[in-house]
Amino acid sequence: MQNNNRNKRNKRIFVAGHRGLVGSAIVRALKKRGYHNILTRTHAELDLIDQAAVRAFFEREQIDEVYMAAARVGGIHANNTYPAEFIYDNMMVQSNVIHEAWRSGVQKLLFLGSSCIYPRLSEQPIKEEYLMSGSLEPTNEPYAIAKIAGIKMCESYNRQYGTDFRSVMPTNLYGPGDNYHPENSHVIPALIRRFHEAKIKGAEKVTIWGTGTPRREFLFVDDMADASVHVMELDRAKYEKHTTPMLSHINVGTGEDVTIREVAEIIRKVVGFKGDIEFDTSKPDGTPRKLMDNSKLLSLGWHPGMRLGEGIKETYAHFVTDVAEKEAAAEAGVRPHGLLASA
Repeated sequence: MQNNNRNKRNKRIFVAGHRGLVGSAIVRALKKRGYHNILTRTHAELDLIDQAAVRAFFEREQIDEVYMAAARVGGIHANNTYPAEFIYDNMMVQSNVIHEAWRSGVQKLLFLGSSCIYPRLSEQPIKEEYLMSGSLEPTNEPYAIAKIAGIKMCESYNRQYGTDFRSVMPTNLYGPGDNYHPENSHVIPALIRRFHEAKIKGAEKVTIWGTGTPRREFLFVDDMADASVHVMELDRAKYEKHTTPMLSHINVGTGEDVTIREVAEIIRKVVGFKGDIEFDTSKPDGTPRKLMDNSKLLSLGWHPGMRLGEGIKETYAHFVTDVAEKEAAAEAGVRPHGLLASA
């Protein structure tokens, strides 16, 4: 078991998935709040699918808290194309980390889920109690089932072993460090890349999947990270006052949503693309609407800070410097900012 008297700021905190969108933001949030004993491992250093390796890691490192941000994620295309990887990888990773965290005596763990855990046609806004009240969206069902299993695994260990494993369910996230793959990324990063490349090429139009009518809620990733640390810092009694043993997760969102068409128009303006937007209605829309009820988290003292337009501006600035310029330099065979062209 770990040292329960260890000073708050000296706690050994493992952030699983620290290179990802959410994990990197959680590291920033922890450092901002004064935590300095943060443990991270790359996939090459620790394969979270390897149970023996995960067990040895937890036994060796004497970890106090875990932020479970490691996951295989992607947009509609990726979920439709790789359903086996999405359910297997996520089930294995979260099972290994949660089980070995309990086995080694970790004090607290935060599991990060996704709004896709809720039924496709949930009443809006979506309350925590709507979990498993209807059918899931078919395009991302394997991922959603894995995330539901993670929530229930945390609840089960809490019930049986008295652990303090918590879960937060973020709405759609975006921000610095996102995945900008042209086919496998989520809505905002995919559109940022598409509009940017269209601007550079002088294209006349950008084509977007679906009708543009589905409504989505978007949360800046640093707000999500701040909410995650906020939830972890809550006294157990206060956290449990707002949850139950069989309904222990908390939604994280802004409480506002926009249509895909509206977010596309915002991104077009931020990027500076002058052409038209065309919607390919032969492609799937996905869930008609996903707006999270965030009243539980608001009652616990947390509020989002970043407006959508400003968040997209910051995200695009990072895309230009961290992705687009490096890709262009690599194609030209030069070294941007002292980096190898292959970096």
